[in-house]
Amino acid sequence: MRSPFSAYQFLFLLFILILVVIIIQVGAFTMALGKLGLSAHSAMLLLACTLMGSAINLPLFSMKAEEPSEESRQMFRGLLFGRPLPFTGKTIVAVNVGGALIPVSFSAYLITTNQLPLVQVIPAIAIVTACGRIFSHPIPGLGIGIPVFIAPITAALTALLLAPENSAPMAYICGTLGVLIGADLLRLQDIRKLGTPVASIGGAGTFDGIFFTGIVAVLLA
Repeated sequence: MRSPFSAYQFLFLLFILILVVIIIQVGAFTMALGKLGLSAHSAMLLLACTLMGSAINLPLFSMKAEEPSEESRQMFRGLLFGRPLPFTGKTIVAVNVGGALIPVSFSAYLITTNQLPLVQVIPAIAIVTACGRIFSHPIPGLGIGIPVFIAPITAALTALLLAPENSAPMAYICGTLGVLIGADLLRLQDIRKLGTPVASIGGAGTFDGIFFTGIVAVLLA
C-alpha cells in the first residue's frame, strides 16, 4: 500500500514542525526574559550568547578516571543521541560558557539590579540545589543527567514562597544556580566513574537542565 505522503512532503512537514518548535521556544525565552526586565533585543542577544557558549568548554584540570563497564554503557545506549567519545584513562574537567559562566553572571546581575536580600537568595538556591543533587544521576561515558521538569517546578514554587514580590528573578537565580551546584559541583566525586574524556560543568546533560530550568521557572513564577 502506497503512503499518502511522498518523501518530499514528509521532509517539508518535518521542517515545518521543527520551525514551529523553534519559534515557540524562542518566544518563550523572550517572554521569560521580558519578565526579568530585558528588552526583546537583549533577550535575543542573551539567547545567542548562551547557545553559542554551550559549545565552548574552558579546561580547568584533569584527573585519572575509571573506564565504565560495558554493561553500564549499554544501559543508556539508545536513550541518548550520539555516542560516547573514546576514553583514554583520564578526564578533563572543564567549565561550559553557556551553561555555567553566563547563567552565573546573569544571576549576579539580577541579584544586584533587583536588590534581592541574601537571606532569601541563599535558602532558595539551597532548596533547588538539594533537588538537583537528589534527582541527578551519572551517565557512564557521557556525563551527569537530570530530569527536565523537576527543577523548574521546584524553583518556581520556591520563588513564589520565599520572594513573591520578586518571584521571576528569584526563580531564574535559584533554578539555574541550584541545578549548577546540585547536579554538577556536588557530583564532582562521580567524575572518576563516568569514563568520559571531558566532564564539563554546566555542559553535556546538565546544560538542558540549567537552560530550561531558568526559562520554565520564570514562566511559572
